[in-house]
Amino acid sequence: MPGLLTRGHPAATAAIAAMIAGPAPHALLIAGPAGVGKTTLALDLAAGLMCDAPDPAARPCRACRGCRLVVSGGHADLHRLVPGGAGDQIRIGDRVDPEPGTIRRLISELALLPVEGGARVAIVERAERLNEEAQSALLKTLEEPPAGVTIILSVEREDQLLPTVRSRSVRIRLGPVGTRDIEAILSDQGVVDAPTAGQLARLAGGRPGLARAWALAPEAVSARAEIVRSILDLLAAPTARRLAAIRELIASAADVERALARQTGNAAPVEANRGGRPRRAAGRVPGASASTSSIAAALDVSAGPRTAVGTGAPDDGDSTSEPGATGSGDQSDIDEPRETRAPASERRRAAATLIDIWRDVARDLAVAGLGDERLVRDSALLDELRAASGISTGELTAFLERLDRSGELIEANASPELVLDVVVLSWPRRPRAS
Repeated sequence: MPGLLTRGHPAATAAIAAMIAGPAPHALLIAGPAGVGKTTLALDLAAGLMCDAPDPAARPCRACRGCRLVVSGGHADLHRLVPGGAGDQIRIGDRVDPEPGTIRRLISELALLPVEGGARVAIVERAERLNEEAQSALLKTLEEPPAGVTIILSVEREDQLLPTVRSRSVRIRLGPVGTRDIEAILSDQGVVDAPTAGQLARLAGGRPGLARAWALAPEAVSARAEIVRSILDLLAAPTARRLAAIRELIASAADVERALARQTGNAAPVEANRGGRPRRAAGRVPGASASTSSIAAALDVSAGPRTAVGTGAPDDGDSTSEPGATGSGDQSDIDEPRETRAPASERRRAAATLIDIWRDVARDLAVAGLGDERLVRDSALLDELRAASGISTGELTAFLERLDRSGELIEANASPELVLDVVVLSWPRRPRAS
């Protein structure tokens, strides 16, 4: 549809066009995987509601002052919240004087009259990172919204929102985008040539935001390929080698995440830690796109691989307890000075990136083993996948289930190092040649 930037979601764009024509809902819930286009769709609605074009059918026109301000991020009546801080949360804020970037601050701003005199829109990205208290505070505004206000909640997992929040929102669910649509997006933007666009579209697994990030960060694509080769090599590695290699893989995954974050605008600013050494702040830049739903997940790799395994307790003071934790702290706190370690949220981001890559490797191994190499996402590594054949589909299926569980544990603030120790030991072993 003219003026809308979202591609590959015809039903969703039709729904957004109807909302722009009016009346717009007071609350919209957009759910879908990271990088699938949730933020782009939310901004399409914001631009349409804030467009100055006299004909509603022509909105968003992308030429008026309102549309330009939405694109530049400078519209005074467009509010955006993203997770941040050590726990990667959207906090409720102080009751009397709420800080910027908190739910209570957003609520107080939405209670004011619009600056531009038109609609007001609030976009809460990764709204599942609102704790129950913050969701309850937002619920009052969802039940009795100020006139002309539309609140858009963007989530990857809507089951993590309170049922009362979900029930008061109009819902749109976005699925993976077709490979051809992603190729067209990359080609239209002129970021890569046609053959590379096809390769990256398959690699992104239906997520155009991720495909664009790969296209703009070729060094990340090369680093990812090295991670994949290392993971495949571990099929034949003994236990000691696996435990030593996992720290190197986490550090490499952090490099990938840094490169992608620089292209998506999600790189965290550098600040000094308690030891005086620079480190990256955990939060994302306010107003940055959530297309890859990620920030720079940096590990301080200068200390080298660690041989000790953590106890599994929550680390770095995060408030959410790890399921099944029994220890009193992360053992790696003893192994190296605290100032040499990245914040826990950044280490979890690195671990999540590695799990995503590992999931693709296991999936491609299973597909190649079934003989349908056309469905392999990382076609550039077909030779390596063929050489690593011999793992049963059942073993790979069980491992994929373990990866899903591992991702959930990391989201619940489990020690990423401990989780990945278990993952690497669970990685199937290639049968010895007879």
